[in-house]
Amino acid sequence: MNDKELQKDAIRVLKETSRTFYIPITFLQKDLKMAVSTAYLMMRAIDEIEDNEHTEITNDVKFQLLNEVCGLIEASTFDEKRYLEILAPYKNYMPEVTMRLGDWIRLIPDGAEHLIKKSTSEMAYGMAKWSKANWQVNTREELDEYTYYVAGLVGVMLSDLWEWNAGIKTDKDLAIGFGRGLQAVNILRNQDEDMVERGVSFVPGGWTRAQLFEYAEENLAKADLYIEQINKKSIKLFCKLPLALAHKTLKALKEGKEKITRAEVEETVKEVQED
Repeated sequence: MNDKELQKDAIRVLKETSRTFYIPITFLQKDLKMAVSTAYLMMRAIDEIEDNEHTEITNDVKFQLLNEVCGLIEASTFDEKRYLEILAPYKNYMPEVTMRLGDWIRLIPDGAEHLIKKSTSEMAYGMAKWSKANWQVNTREELDEYTYYVAGLVGVMLSDLWEWNAGIKTDKDLAIGFGRGLQAVNILRNQDEDMVERGVSFVPGGWTRAQLFEYAEENLAKADLYIEQINKKSIKLFCKLPLALAHKTLKALKEGKEKITRAEVEETVKEVQED
């Protein structure tokens, strides 16, 4: 594929991989849209390794793969041949988004490569560490560490991209809180499923569900403050939609519902765009 065809195909994969995340990306413009798209695809590629439930892909295998991937992404030039070699024994169990990591790296706009690769490499390192630990969270400090690696550092990377593309400076602590807040809502929503299907718990020992709600609310409050620092409409819209969905999901969970409906998602998209 030429660059234009590859960009179009990347958007297809993005839409197929996460329709919810695809929507706010459409609010962004030109290079920033492609930078965030490639970052999402790269991070989703490694997340699919960490989250893979096939019996042959044990925690030890995940640890080994993710550590190698961390080093490959960190290098000045991505060794795609080596990447495909280490995935070869497991390629039948990996989705398209993971097998095509090299394509996503090729599409990173000039000037953003270091920012995106640095964050994705750090995420791979953190996921390797937590795969080895079987994702068992025992303390508040461990919960903070886990939610940083899988979501907080995404907030930092996005802040770096806002500054790179639009000169917008934001508070990194609030950016981490933004990511942590979204992840905490996911943990609350999937708490029973994670334990039944995977035998893992992201809830610190001795914590009640109410304490986990407090943790989510504390970090979503930081996300609210974070958005106030952004003065460009397209970027603000991008940030407001996942935050609005997180607030609504948290409210639904408190009311005993499993999640918000597709109709509520569509209504929220409309509300955010009209605000």
